[in-house]
Amino acid sequence: MGAGGWNWNDAWIFVSAVIAERLERDRALHAALPVTGATLADVLAAADFLHHSVPERAELEESVRRLAGAGLITVEDDLIQVAPAGEQLWRTRPFSGLSSAVMTLQAQLNRLAVPGDAEWSLDERTYHAAVREYSLRLADGR
Repeated sequence: MGAGGWNWNDAWIFVSAVIAERLERDRALHAALPVTGATLADVLAAADFLHHSVPERAELEESVRRLAGAGLITVEDDLIQVAPAGEQLWRTRPFSGLSSAVMTLQAQLNRLAVPGDAEWSLDERTYHAAVREYSLRLADGR
């Protein structure tokens, strides 16, 4: 595949989606609940953990569209799941730890996949609701 074209934000959002989905999967399994994917607030929390900042709405929307269009994640409403192709990419990456996972994934993306362009948009209201949910979690110490 590899034609390049992926940017750092794409890798940042992908790694954030992987982390968020795994945390949500663990929570659901421990509570005997169905596994549904990570919410936008979950992805924002993971992004902040990785880079000490929350992506802007346009950054998040663009990266999700590119990743979903490439078949690496799926998105429905505000739930994001890592698709089988994304799981394969994550499992076969050179292991580097979380401190350099984004840069490692960006290089991996540029070697293996071409960005897509899925039909998905993130309106201001939904984005701000996710930011608000994440902010409340921070205030509660979660």
